[in-house]
Amino acid sequence: MTEFSWQYQGDSPIKARTFIMGYGVTRTLLKKIKYHGGQIRVNGQAVLANRMVDRGDVVTVVLPPEPENDHVAVSAVPLKIVHEDPNFLIVDKPAGVASVPSHNYAQDTLVNRVKGYYQRQGYANQKIHIVTRLDKDTSGLVIFAKHHFAHSVLDKQLKDRTIQKTYLAITSGQITADHFEIYLPIGRDETSFVKRQVTNSGKMSITEGWVVRRLPHQTLVRLQLHTGRTHQIRVHLSALGHPLIGDWLYNPTNHLMARQALHCYHLEFYDPFNHRQISCHSPLPEDMKTFVGNQWLQPF
Repeated sequence: MTEFSWQYQGDSPIKARTFIMGYGVTRTLLKKIKYHGGQIRVNGQAVLANRMVDRGDVVTVVLPPEPENDHVAVSAVPLKIVHEDPNFLIVDKPAGVASVPSHNYAQDTLVNRVKGYYQRQGYANQKIHIVTRLDKDTSGLVIFAKHHFAHSVLDKQLKDRTIQKTYLAITSGQITADHFEIYLPIGRDETSFVKRQVTNSGKMSITEGWVVRRLPHQTLVRLQLHTGRTHQIRVHLSALGHPLIGDWLYNPTNHLMARQALHCYHLEFYDPFNHRQISCHSPLPEDMKTFVGNQWLQPF
């Protein structure tokens, strides 16, 4: 079983629960530790969460075993792995692959492929924890947590907006401003099950962009999300009058690409288990690279 240890350096006694929650252990995880086979130890001895710890004590959290996703089919299609360690897996998703299983896509989503990879590797914990998702026709980097604790840590970072996600996109028309910010609320389009729209009743959403290259009739832009709404980039650029090329939903008459020209090329987040920043890049995929031209420089 997976376990983590920390030494208490405070001057005053503190409850073990309070101490480990400072490292990202959530109340939900504490309940799972208590009722599903996990353990809290102080100096090697199993204790209750309200046990007081003193300076120099070593507190260990033993994670409970996690049941695997039995309902998730296994796919043998290989993954393009960008980063892997005992806590996190970052993969490069191709366009055309859904992130998670659904009624329409049940057998070969990214989750199915990760499950197949875990089985081939013989990992003890085969529970799939997807942290970030991309639309089916958006390519790029996706984060998986390899256990409940890692998932909890990154969920908090998502809520705190400290996970940096940067995209490259090709828009219709030339964007004149070198740098721009979009502050527009996004909500559901009541006429569609999937479509979103800019609406006063929606949630405020913020997208920041920089022009990378102007083409004769399109623009290659770098985009950073400061909020995480469904279809945020696609909706915001459409509202700006520069929808993505190839976007069947928000630019339906444009067929310059077989899918929306959107790629998550950079992810960065803090790894509290190893006290470091994890930063990953994915090169521009061939379809977008070909459209922009062969004189492509790596994004900064």
